[in-house]
Amino acid sequence: MRNKKWIAAALVCGFVLGNSMPAAQAGILDKVLKGGIIGYAVDATAPALNNAINSVTAKYGVSSTDATKVVPVISVGDGSRAGAAQVSGPQSKVDQVKAALMIEQTLLGVRCKVLIPVDNVSYQNVNRVQGVGVSASLDVKL
Repeated sequence: MRNKKWIAAALVCGFVLGNSMPAAQAGILDKVLKGGIIGYAVDATAPALNNAINSVTAKYGVSSTDATKVVPVISVGDGSRAGAAQVSGPQSKVDQVKAALMIEQTLLGVRCKVLIPVDNVSYQNVNRVQGVGVSASLDVKL
């Protein structure tokens, strides 16, 4: 209940600040608010998303025998939450994963998104969780 009050207060403050700022600053605030909403939605629906992804892979006969979990995707650059990713691997390793770090880069003229399972919901001070892979990606345009 306490978290819901905090989220509601943050959304109200964001709305008030967003309406009182110049357009350029309001655009940044809009991205932060959308990122926060996406992060909250991912956290709230992670088990259902995980089950849905596992159902899809089972339907096509390519399901994993490893443990799976859905985590938020953190975008390098501004640290915003940009969607969700399913990770898979041994249960003890999957339990360590808190997010998937997304690095976008153009390599040899090709747009590349690198998703790395990490142990922190931040783009700073993170460690790659070895032995875990990203098995699915869900994203929302911010």
